Amino acid sequence: MKNSDSRRDFIKKTVTGAAAISFGGVLPGFSASSYSKILGANERIQVAMMGVNSRGLALASNFAAQKNCEIRYVCDVDKRATEKCIGTVTKIQNSKPMDQPDFRKALEDKQLDALVVAAPDHWHAPAALLASAAGKHVYLEKPCSHNPHEGELLVAAAKKYKNVIQMGNQRRSWPNVAAGIAELHGGIIGRPYFAKTWYTNNRPAIGIGKATPVPEWLNYDLWQGPAPRREFKDNVIHYNWHWFWNWGTGEALNNGTHMVDLARWGLQVDYPTKVTSAGGRYRYQDDWETPDTQNINIEFDNKSTISWEGRSCNNFPIEGSTVGVIFYGENGTLFIGGGNAYKAFDLKNNIIKEAKNEIKVDTASLTSPSQQLDAFHIQNFFGGIKSGTPLAADIYGGHQSTLLCQLGNIAQRTGRTLNIDPKNGHILNDKGAMKLWTREYQKGWEPKV
Repeated sequence: MKNSDSRRDFIKKTVTGAAAISFGGVLPGFSASSYSKILGANERIQVAMMGVNSRGLALASNFAAQKNCEIRYVCDVDKRATEKCIGTVTKIQNSKPMDQPDFRKALEDKQLDALVVAAPDHWHAPAALLASAAGKHVYLEKPCSHNPHEGELLVAAAKKYKNVIQMGNQRRSWPNVAAGIAELHGGIIGRPYFAKTWYTNNRPAIGIGKATPVPEWLNYDLWQGPAPRREFKDNVIHYNWHWFWNWGTGEALNNGTHMVDLARWGLQVDYPTKVTSAGGRYRYQDDWETPDTQNINIEFDNKSTISWEGRSCNNFPIEGSTVGVIFYGENGTLFIGGGNAYKAFDLKNNIIKEAKNEIKVDTASLTSPSQQLDAFHIQNFFGGIKSGTPLAADIYGGHQSTLLCQLGNIAQRTGRTLNIDPKNGHILNDKGAMKLWTREYQKGWEPKV
């Protein structure tokens, strides 16, 4: 690529998947100093960042680095996180964003274009729905929803408000990952019929929490938002909320969503026919409620299956990778690990095609495992806003992939096999399981379209 026009043209094609297969590696000259200039535009999209303590801080840094973006607001219930993020963003974009602890007030600003939601899972859909109703576009971290009902509300909102809602399953925009999926669809291993996905880590115990006064730096009522109120305990905020059903969705949606989404994309399936799950909190005896060890199996009516193995407390890798998806087909196998790379094998296990990763991806990072590559996803979001570029991860597909993991958790929590309507993903003939299709909300905070 010798000029900016050809570079912009390539990126536009890559993020829509149209030409991903034609390029074997990453962009020439694609470095930490140059990636932020992708697609540089004169008019900057005005963004509010919601939730900037951990992953949100990394996202804020990435959005601020995009030359066609300006972070206008930083919104967080933690004063310390806000101060740190504003300082970081100011240095990157050379302008200071406004401090607005309540993101709902930022949505009143007519100059604001988009909300980036990186708050805890229980806030994802409610915040996106409020932003949509306010006429804003939304970049929504995975999972897109806390429960299936919220996912359906998001799909309805996008249809009603005609706004752009992109889910943060960023691998859909990584060039070599997209190329690998395109090879799969092109028949490189024949018909793929089984996709195995996994995530492993070595997370420590979270102990038994103690009820303590709410710290002065935290607006705990706004942090809980739509979730039923619980007393403040010292082992929940900030990260451990993932492992409590009241706010989080467990490892299956925290990390499983990424690879299950690639599996669904690769197999070209939508809603399943049957879902089972086995596992539990096996490693430690503490307050952790969701499984730390879990196997979810998802069957489809085209004679294909997705499995997800989650091990939060034993990080021994599979196929040499702590995270990944491997497709088994009639004529071979295709493997995508944690990075921007893939390998295709024939039935004799010989490599028949390979695209190597030239950008480091730290899959163990909790905040920013792939900042340079994720710029592609951000720019795809901006393209959807400014020119109607097809989204790599629109909310309809985001809901479908999130739902697969949610059904796995419902099967886990009920201890039953779920029979599913393949037309809409709804659970059949199980009123008990359907009670988990939605959740209880704090009175007055119920999400709606």
